[in-house]
Amino acid sequence: MGDIFASSPQSVPEAATKSSLALSSNSDIQDYIALLKPRVMSLVVFTGIAGMVLAPGASDMHPLLAVVAIFALALGSGAAGAVNMWYDRDIDLIMHRTANRPIPADRIAPNSALLFAVVCSVASIFLMGLATNWLAAGILAFANLYYSIFYTMWLKRRTPQNIVIGGAAGAFPPVIGWAMVSGEITLYPILLFLVIFFWTPPHFWALSLYSCKDYAKAGIPMLPVVAGDTATRRSVLAYSVILAAVSISPYFFGFAGPVFAAMAAGLNILFLLGAWAVFQGNEQNRKPAIRLFAYSIFYLFAYFTILLIEIIAL
Repeated sequence: MGDIFASSPQSVPEAATKSSLALSSNSDIQDYIALLKPRVMSLVVFTGIAGMVLAPGASDMHPLLAVVAIFALALGSGAAGAVNMWYDRDIDLIMHRTANRPIPADRIAPNSALLFAVVCSVASIFLMGLATNWLAAGILAFANLYYSIFYTMWLKRRTPQNIVIGGAAGAFPPVIGWAMVSGEITLYPILLFLVIFFWTPPHFWALSLYSCKDYAKAGIPMLPVVAGDTATRRSVLAYSVILAAVSISPYFFGFAGPVFAAMAAGLNILFLLGAWAVFQGNEQNRKPAIRLFAYSIFYLFAYFTILLIEIIAL
């Protein structure tokens, strides 16, 4: 554990810390919301709701408890994002894409951000446990720690496989949603976990191809920085093929019907076409990469929407 924290951004002198803390009093509430990474949170909440609705007995769950549980999931996700922003404030300042985040832009003091993240994290776990069950709360706590410590503080700066291994943290929401209702983990939520797990590498590697110079400048060993463009493009295509196979699996295991299978196949064909365009691209043309990144976000929303529509229709 000491080695993990040894790589954190250097602490500032006491006078600078006091000056930084003063910033928190001038921080807008929107800055604290930004710390929670609301765009990422929206994906987490949506896939978590999908897992909850798909679980047997979902209609018997009290609406108020369901709302509290969803809020707890959102809060836990946001807390992990805030820890990530606190820890990565040094590299966020270097990268053009992240330089205007609340901490590197001096709108929120680092200590205030960390305190906010810890309070949100603890509150989310207790809220989840009290509203649903302690299995769901335990998975939320594990996912939170996995992202905050294992990915953010260790994997991200040490290996080009950071996204592959660390991607598991973002794949837990449908499992948490399922556990909220059923109090157990079965094959179906595991398949949904695998969909997000294999979606994550092409999603983030497409972004890293587009932002390669930023990552290189910050010293983050993303795959295109370490292995080069060609290897990354091959990996994007390979993981997209795996994703296509895994995403159809609910149909073959009897959890979804032919309407889902047909629509999921259409989504995957478009994903594979985008991945193929990335594979055929080059360093001078990174537009296919950013197009795939944008489509991948739509893909995940659409995929879980199809599952929800089918079960609601039934």
